[in-house]
Amino acid sequence: MLTQDLMREVRRLQVRTKRRVEGLFAGEYHTAFKGRGIEFADVREYEPGDDVRTIDWNVTARTGKPFIKRFVEERELTVFLAVDLSASESFLSTQGPRTKRRIAIETAAVLALSASSNHDRVGLCLFTEEIELYLPPGKGRGHSLRLLRELLSFEPRTRGTNFDRVLLRLGHVLPRRGTLFLISDFLAPGGPESFETSLRLLSRKQEVIAVQITDPREQVLPNVGLVEVVDPESGEHRLLDTASKRIRTEYQAAALRRESQLARLFGRTETDRVVLSTERPFVQDLVRYFQMRERRR
Repeated sequence: MLTQDLMREVRRLQVRTKRRVEGLFAGEYHTAFKGRGIEFADVREYEPGDDVRTIDWNVTARTGKPFIKRFVEERELTVFLAVDLSASESFLSTQGPRTKRRIAIETAAVLALSASSNHDRVGLCLFTEEIELYLPPGKGRGHSLRLLRELLSFEPRTRGTNFDRVLLRLGHVLPRRGTLFLISDFLAPGGPESFETSLRLLSRKQEVIAVQITDPREQVLPNVGLVEVVDPESGEHRLLDTASKRIRTEYQAAALRRESQLARLFGRTETDRVVLSTERPFVQDLVRYFQMRERRR
């Protein structure tokens, strides 16, 4: 049963997301994600200038007048949203107004309603070390509202991350070829190479778009003296002297190595990447990606 607070939050997210979709996203999603082909619609009488290759000879012979075939784009796509809810997504620095998890939720909501407004089928997967929730692709207002409710209210059972297991499982359960948005910070034990094989296998069946959620404090460590840090997934505690230039340099170098490894991974697997940050509005970054995608078609 939905609580009143959750119902109000679902409504706020729906209104806020709808405004973004109708405003900044006007036409961007539709042009960036075209249908998989064309399908026959009907016939009409031939007019001067029409392509003679589209003449329907059967109808022409039957009526004694030239008719041509009309086609429309086969618009319906299958869009799947896989959202990482592991504990590292709850990180929030003083730089950003919202946690990475909140950015991930709102991004998934915008993509879901964009797809729904274009009459595409949308599915949802929430995952940590395993797939914790799977909603098959569907259509309609009721389906969209359920996606929003689950995004807002679902509480994961585990805290860790296991991309290899999750991506392999998605390769088995996703029903047909479509577009998969993989929304995560991509902080995984073993680094990006630990899930390269599973990502490559999944990319053969689905068009995978990696949506990376970042926070500025994951790249640069501030000089604030002694700080106790906790790994949110393993629970490990560590005391860091952030006044040490060596510590700050090593921290930044590790972040740069991780980013370089991710860039190479996505390049090798031909996976598009969109980088969003907690320190700025994310919709413009998505719009820029959609525009770039349309230009290269």
